[in-house]
Amino acid sequence: MQIYPDLKDRVVIVTGASSGIGGATARILAGSGAKVVANYLRNEKGARETVQAIQAAGGIAVPVQADVSQGTGCRTLVATAEKEFGPVDVLINNAGSLVERLRILDLTEERWDDVMNLNVKSAYLCTRAVAKSMIERKRGTIVNLSSIAGRNGGGLGAAHYAAAKGAVIEFSKNMAKELAPHGIRVNCVSPGVIDTQYHQRFSTPDMIKAFVATIPMGRVGTAPEVANVIAFLCSEASSYLCGETIEINGGQLML
Repeated sequence: MQIYPDLKDRVVIVTGASSGIGGATARILAGSGAKVVANYLRNEKGARETVQAIQAAGGIAVPVQADVSQGTGCRTLVATAEKEFGPVDVLINNAGSLVERLRILDLTEERWDDVMNLNVKSAYLCTRAVAKSMIERKRGTIVNLSSIAGRNGGGLGAAHYAAAKGAVIEFSKNMAKELAPHGIRVNCVSPGVIDTQYHQRFSTPDMIKAFVATIPMGRVGTAPEVANVIAFLCSEASSYLCGETIEINGGQLML
């Protein structure tokens, strides 16, 4: 079902599309007729499952391996997308992770850099890689993934992740100011507690229970619920939204 028919034939890159929010976003955008490049770093199986699900539903997608925390990886990813489908119309900067919870005395400089590179540097590098073509064509949409941790500081052992996701919000605002005059809209989404591999890996059942106790809707969210908001931001239905960060958290944080 084409929820947003204006996305038909749009060329979309989704970084970190092997699972969770990235995988759900790739599926929903492909369902509206977009041609999707599903990026992954290590989880090839997950990326291929995402692509196979899209193709089984009649959509168009290819998996592409690239390390988007490095400039060469981003350039390769964009070049591959252009070779497969043409110039990139939509970029979803979804790649990111906490990697591991570490309190300050255990948080090494190397791990700090890893998390910053994966969450923030990747968004900068991928944005730079698509910007020239978008500027030349006077059109484009970029959606960056932040987190509620970027607003409230995150849980214990997540200082590096919270700092990175806070930076993503401010990067999004600046890029919105710079690129809007060229017909390019940049927005951001900030998910709360979402039922994905992130929390399966980094949060205990007791932590999830404590999180849910602070959520007015009384439950965690789902990846498709976030992906639906991302798809809205990619479509003309959000044509006057620019530089915004949309909170998707069941009321856990209201700004």
